[in-house]
Amino acid sequence: MGRTSLVIAHRLSTVIDADKISVLAEGRTVASGRHEDLMVNSDLYRELAARQLG
Repeated sequence: MGRTSLVIAHRLSTVIDADKISVLAEGRTVASGRHEDLMVNSDLYRELAARQLG
């Protein structure tokens, strides 16, 4: 049986392997998906990843 976990984190390294990541800005979801998809499709996520992951 699978499990569902909700993780709220500021550090992307905490959630990078999650099946689904939601990106919030000003209280709204602005993007969601796997890390690889967000790197391609979300400017905000890509910017955060560049700062945090190098």
